[in-house]
Amino acid sequence: MSGRQDVVADRNADILVAGTGPVGLIAALALARAGFSVSLVGPEPRLDDRRTTALMKPSLAFLDGLGVGAELAAAGAPLSAMRIVDATRRLVRSRPVTFRAAEIGEDLFGLNIPNTRLNTVLSEAAAAQAGIARLRTTVERWELTPGRAVAHLADGGTASAALVAAADGRASPAREAAGIATRANPLPQAALVLNFAHERDHESVSTEFHTETGPFTQVPLPGGRRSSLVWVVRPAEAEALAALPDEALSRRVEEAMQSMLGKVTVEPGRQVYPLSTVSPSRFAARRVALLGEAAHVIPPIGAQGLNLGIRDVEELTAIAGAHRDDPGGEAALADYDRRRRIDIVARTGAVNLLNRSLLSGFLPAQLARMAGLGALGAFAPLRGFFMREGLRPGSGLAALSGGLREKVGR
Repeated sequence: MSGRQDVVADRNADILVAGTGPVGLIAALALARAGFSVSLVGPEPRLDDRRTTALMKPSLAFLDGLGVGAELAAAGAPLSAMRIVDATRRLVRSRPVTFRAAEIGEDLFGLNIPNTRLNTVLSEAAAAQAGIARLRTTVERWELTPGRAVAHLADGGTASAALVAAADGRASPAREAAGIATRANPLPQAALVLNFAHERDHESVSTEFHTETGPFTQVPLPGGRRSSLVWVVRPAEAEALAALPDEALSRRVEEAMQSMLGKVTVEPGRQVYPLSTVSPSRFAARRVALLGEAAHVIPPIGAQGLNLGIRDVEELTAIAGAHRDDPGGEAALADYDRRRRIDIVARTGAVNLLNRSLLSGFLPAQLARMAGLGALGAFAPLRGFFMREGLRPGSGLAALSGGLREKVGR
């Protein structure tokens, strides 16, 4: 079977992947390489997204196993340190905290990759992968039965599968068809996204400035003197900033980052994204498993978004492999829901709590945030725990328990 041919007639497969963003493309690759026949449904991936994605080392290792690691590494900028700066003007502020990969024996935390390149590499890999039938259309209606899921397509055909891997975004039609309730909360924030050049070398350090309206995050791009920016402000301010002339916006960016990298020159192309949170009541039901933003939507803090989505794919691939007779059956979906719940709830809860603490003028919230960041800055073992947990859930606890066993063994 060739992954290159277009299929517009009826199509049956083991698994139907809905959505052609990064998570959908990764899911199709992973499931096809695990031996499943896959229908990948969705339009051509976007190539005008000026955002970047920080992929942590475990995510990169998984993608390397899918055969795309080398191409992504060539396009990425290494992240060897991450710094948090409290840039609020409130009464209570914490000192800067720097997390260095070398502290936990790593050469880097991960790579920052432009989304245009990420989407291109993944799309080309999916097109070349045997076992993937590419359906360049959309789903108009879902029919979910106890034995099979059927997608009624906009091109007039149908596609059926034992399992739907729903990577179809924060408004996920597949999630709605499965009857999975959600808690959605529009935020009083929007993210201004752009790239900029700067006078000084970033030295592979990413800096997240915490402000009263949200994070202002500079992330290295290849070459040393270019970075990407995600600036979270109120929606009206995001639009006003995006409308500024280049020179005026460059000055505003430089001021916001305290001239840390010297003179700033913003590059053409600015985008504004409204922010919200979405939390489903469960992560699988009625032959549908939720992946990526269908399963979790959070503010852009701490590089959690796509890394969380890749862990969704890892778990679903492993569970489908363990239930090959019926990868979309009740046992498989219950297993997926159970195994993803702790990670997703913990990560999204922590990000949402930190974001709320930035927006809140409530003094106890500010004190708690200051105390937490202060402890991370002052106590190396705690800092190491959080760095390991940030890379891979459970690795911080494993390192602590290993250290305790070593002490007891002495």
